[in-house]
Amino acid sequence: MIKNLKIFLVDDHNLFREGLKFLLTNCDFISEIYEAKNGYQLLDNIKTCQPDIILMDIEMPELNGIDTSRKALELCPETKIIALSMYADENFYTDMIDAGAKGFLLKNSKFDDVQRAIIDVYNDRNYFSPEILDSIIKNLNKKIIPHKSNNLSKREIEVLFNICKGLSNQEISKLLFISKRTVDKHRENILLKTQSRNTAELVVYAIKNKYFEI
Repeated sequence: MIKNLKIFLVDDHNLFREGLKFLLTNCDFISEIYEAKNGYQLLDNIKTCQPDIILMDIEMPELNGIDTSRKALELCPETKIIALSMYADENFYTDMIDAGAKGFLLKNSKFDDVQRAIIDVYNDRNYFSPEILDSIIKNLNKKIIPHKSNNLSKREIEVLFNICKGLSNQEISKLLFISKRTVDKHRENILLKTQSRNTAELVVYAIKNKYFEI
């Protein structure tokens, strides 16, 4: 059971930050909540606070959420970051994935989704707001040359791409002219090799390891 989590809110909009803090104080699994209005304030205090989760606004003045995330994880590698944004702009999320973020929330998300994101990310799972995941999947493109460190076969990369695009195993089998049983086996191997548990984690893995781009 999760308890005594330390959360750090980083957002330059006072009203949003204070409103979210008020809601989070009612969560029985959260013990401490810290605040910063910009990336520099977070970096000045992160080693003292040692937060479990950072809720990080992407678009901030002075130091944006992408650069702040990279610096924060250098200082506290065990901390997990959930990105916050007003927009489902897939370009931001590629950079945040590269920076090490594990979760992605729109600021208009329901508070139940915020809680779910915190719990999932704390438990080493990736979380996407549905709108963000849909936007990434819609704009996912194959790279012509796979990354040299790939451990997936050419066929597995084809299957991975179509899984990330949201196709079912049956749809992939028809598209690639192979049996569904073969696709099932490829999916099993891909999940094992990438240490992923669901489509969201496969998307993160694929983008971070340069299989595909958006």
